[in-house]
Amino acid sequence: MSTQPQPVPAGGRQATPAKRILPPRPIAAGVVALAFTVLLYLVELLDVILPAQLDLGGIHARTLSGLDGIAWAPVLHDGWSHLFANTVPVLVFAFLAMAGGIGQWVAVTATIWLVGGLGVWLTAPPQVVTVGASGLAFGWLAFLLVRGIFSRSFGQLVVAAVLLFVWGGMLWGVLPGNPGISWQGHLFGALGGVLAAWIVARSDRARARKASGPPPGNLGA
Repeated sequence: MSTQPQPVPAGGRQATPAKRILPPRPIAAGVVALAFTVLLYLVELLDVILPAQLDLGGIHARTLSGLDGIAWAPVLHDGWSHLFANTVPVLVFAFLAMAGGIGQWVAVTATIWLVGGLGVWLTAPPQVVTVGASGLAFGWLAFLLVRGIFSRSFGQLVVAAVLLFVWGGMLWGVLPGNPGISWQGHLFGALGGVLAAWIVARSDRARARKASGPPPGNLGA
């Protein structure tokens, strides 16, 4: 007895989740991106109101006491102008990075957060406190730029080309030379985004292989 191919559902081939361009639940994704941005503003407002110098909770390079700054640095900013500069990239990149779902976005963000923070802790100059969400923004941008290569998605590559055209100038921020800006945070945030894209692509391919099952064959009776 020979196995028969499975029928194709009406409506033709559907885009796989790994190749999505926009979040499957855009309203929820927009709410999450906006809520995270609002959190940044609330933290900065507290820093202005309270005499607590919250910015000192950022990353202090190569000190044990400065390790906990990895957890707090992305939500702290050196003044309103610093936060304003990060607002639009955070909103746009966070939203687009939820194309694989909010759960995947949390994992991607955690990877960028950790890799970027550890990179800053290992390489930043001594006596400098590093704060800001730009490392996350660079990580999300890098994730969006390379995910189409790993997933072989033409649509994602088109989105990457548009992002590169609009925000490509940001990528110069991974190079040293601009005083007062943490190129280490940008560089390692971007590396975290590339790593996250690679991990997501491997996970998607593993799930696809598992879902497809073993290749069809002939069964003799």
